[in-house]
Amino acid sequence: MYAPSFDYYRAGSVAEAHRFLAANPGAKILAGGHSLVPLLKLRLAAPPAVIDIGRIPELKGISRQGDSIRIGALTTHAELAASNDLRSAAPALAEAAASVGDPAVRNRGTIGGNVAHADPVSDLPTVLTALDARIVAAGPGGERSIPAAEFFTGIMTTALADDEILVAIHVPSSGRGQGSAYEKFSHPASRYAVVGAAAWLAVANGTCGAARVALGGLLPHARRVASVERALVGKALTAEVIAAAAAQVAADLGNDVSGDIYASAEYRSAVAPEFTKRAIARAAARASQA
Repeated sequence: MYAPSFDYYRAGSVAEAHRFLAANPGAKILAGGHSLVPLLKLRLAAPPAVIDIGRIPELKGISRQGDSIRIGALTTHAELAASNDLRSAAPALAEAAASVGDPAVRNRGTIGGNVAHADPVSDLPTVLTALDARIVAAGPGGERSIPAAEFFTGIMTTALADDEILVAIHVPSSGRGQGSAYEKFSHPASRYAVVGAAAWLAVANGTCGAARVALGGLLPHARRVASVERALVGKALTAEVIAAAAAQVAADLGNDVSGDIYASAEYRSAVAPEFTKRAIARAAARASQA
């Protein structure tokens, strides 16, 4: 199917993109295209204009900034997966990026487009939520930084305002005694997450001092699971403690679990503790080696 007709604008800067947005109410932003173009072709989106930001230099690249990693919105999944800085500072994000789609998707799709699209079965929102990342949105009045846990608000909905553009993501660097990991049950065709679990842990002398655990794939949007986190903090991270903590995930899922023709809500709920346990165990192992 062909996309509906629309006006096309290519922005050379973020400021120019804002001018195009202001002049074209209802316009959509185009980055790598792997989120928007399928919607256009399926006629699930019919914007009057598309604003291409894919060639804005300031939106590209990965760099260290103090105790965090700054990732430009146009950084591709392949670049995330290949970044040595990211592998050492936030390994869960690098490995999640490496599991996105196929090589064609990873070399064209961008972190900004993925995050702004907020597909509930996407990998990166889950990991960014567990890593306590911050999403930088630029509007006509300047920039604001939004915690990932507050950015994702529903199925393909976020805290971005209509006149804002996602320009960067800041991810805290893991320090001594800290580790992160991502585990997912992949759909065999799309490689989307049927269930995705991300964990970040801080460990000292074998005891968990802090924990952030997030789930995606089976919920309307990625979110942290507080019951699991509480069951980890203050405990020695033995296999038994990790398994018991992961089992608490049911308390956080409630009736929000999604089902489809591939996997029912009941099935997703049943396998969620296992993938949560795997993510926690690998994050704990990394924390003990850091």
